[in-house]
Amino acid sequence: MRHFLITVAGVLVGLCLFAVLTPFVLLGVLTGASRPTPTPDHAVLALDLRGGLTDQSSQSPLAFLGGKGQSVLSIEQALRRAETDDRVKGLYVRLPEAGMAPAAADELRLAFKDFRAHGKFIAVHSQGLYAEGVVTSTYELAAASGDVWMQPGAPFQVTGLANEDLFFKRAFDRFGVVADYQQRYEFKNAVNPYLYDDYTPAHRTAELSWMGSVYDTGLAAAAADRGKPVAALKALIEAGPYGAEDAMAKGLIDHVGQAKDAEAEVLAKAGDGAKLVDISDYNSQARQGGGFGPKIAVISAEGAIMTGSGGGPSPLGGETIIRSDDISKAFYDAIDDKNVKAIVFRLSSPGGSDTASEQILAAVRAARAAGKPVVVSMGTYGASGGYWISSDANEIVAEPSTLTGSIGVFGGKFVLGPALAKWGVDARELSVGGSFADMGAAGQAMTPAQRAAFSAWMDRIYNGFVARVAQGRRLPPARVAEIARGRVWTGEQAKSLGLVDQLGGFYDAVVRAKALAGITGEARLQTFGGGASPLEALQRALGLQSWVQTMAGPDLAADPELRALIQTARDARLRAEGATVLAPSYFR
Repeated sequence: MRHFLITVAGVLVGLCLFAVLTPFVLLGVLTGASRPTPTPDHAVLALDLRGGLTDQSSQSPLAFLGGKGQSVLSIEQALRRAETDDRVKGLYVRLPEAGMAPAAADELRLAFKDFRAHGKFIAVHSQGLYAEGVVTSTYELAAASGDVWMQPGAPFQVTGLANEDLFFKRAFDRFGVVADYQQRYEFKNAVNPYLYDDYTPAHRTAELSWMGSVYDTGLAAAAADRGKPVAALKALIEAGPYGAEDAMAKGLIDHVGQAKDAEAEVLAKAGDGAKLVDISDYNSQARQGGGFGPKIAVISAEGAIMTGSGGGPSPLGGETIIRSDDISKAFYDAIDDKNVKAIVFRLSSPGGSDTASEQILAAVRAARAAGKPVVVSMGTYGASGGYWISSDANEIVAEPSTLTGSIGVFGGKFVLGPALAKWGVDARELSVGGSFADMGAAGQAMTPAQRAAFSAWMDRIYNGFVARVAQGRRLPPARVAEIARGRVWTGEQAKSLGLVDQLGGFYDAVVRAKALAGITGEARLQTFGGGASPLEALQRALGLQSWVQTMAGPDLAADPELRALIQTARDARLRAEGATVLAPSYFR
């Protein structure tokens, strides 16, 4: 027994030392890893898009452990700096083999064109463009470079745009699962795969509409950059697929060669002694927030919108969440800073909680009331709850392919009782209080009274959404009701409907913010908000707090903080899948 206790004590001491010392070791590694490499006099920035692309940079101080993640904004910032940096001669890009987010391609296309307008060159290399995802957007970005390389024998499968949805209704019927959901209204189709076995007319109309807009936008941009009539490029594209050699013969690309061949050419073009510099390394040299004069606050938000605070991505990377307390605090901090004259709110969100959205919208309104104009810059998404929080900004800037609108709501639950009964599992409910108390029980469908109360709740949320958009966009409520009904629009379509003010990217939003604030000349961009400190993030990553609690003796299963964390993670997963039983105010 004595040896056992000694062993246990040794293990606990070892865990304690590991928990306490490891954060500081990793901080040292992080500090060393983030030390920028000097830029040579003849540099070509290297951008590899094959590892994926987010809209905004990760707030995690440990993101580097999972590789060098790229974001649209970080790439834009690097190219913006490099435009006037005489050491940087050009940009070399490795293209993804599948599709990319259309709005990301729109925004990076503008950045590429601006970079080239400053006398810099760009070359891109592809190891094949496969018919996966929105590959037309990848080609749109390639065309903006002016110099497109492709590996010999690689496929050029840019032939159109397709989207596939899986419908579960017949499987649910077979196993006795009932999707007891309501929508506001017919275009709010996130739960249609659970309710039907095929596209409804509204679902089909909405998807073909935004898909057609994205396809036309990408083709028009590529045609302009390749110097071809749109109709001619469209005919060429749709007659494919091609091999790399045929694609070059038809003028769709410029060179056939290995990546090493393209790299050698760009380095030769940059001059003697030229070297490739990873764009993230170059960007790490940037400084922000110094100096004096008027400031424009930049507040960034990406992901599903939820209440609370401190619920960003895992310190090691992962799906991001927009927490309403954090974003609201960033707005109020910008309001309190007397040097902040305007706010650019960079947003990429498909939706989320109505109460969280309302909290953020209140902060947007507070900024306007304080005399600080707010300009929203939409990334890939600005839809549903993402549009709710944008609706009362001074102006909204979106990319042509941004998916926005989706002014609507859905909610409900899966009824699992009949399915479980087939396996000998009986769901029984007990409740006290009003008849609505057990509405969320999975064992049975809603009663008529519950369904009526639930429906009234959905109507209140939807009508409130419409009213906020009408007020913020200065549109008649009847007009908003006509273009709402849960329908998704692209930025191109939304502009013609009055839901968006201008098509463009982040720096176009900055220009508008300066104009609205009456700022002439240069203004400083300063980020407000952000993740935890490096030490806090490391503690979270290593579970330091939980380890200390474990060694102190409490039962983890009874720890309310841990239980809340588990419940939050579960709810986030359910909401993302549209499967929550208690989310009638969910927008996605």
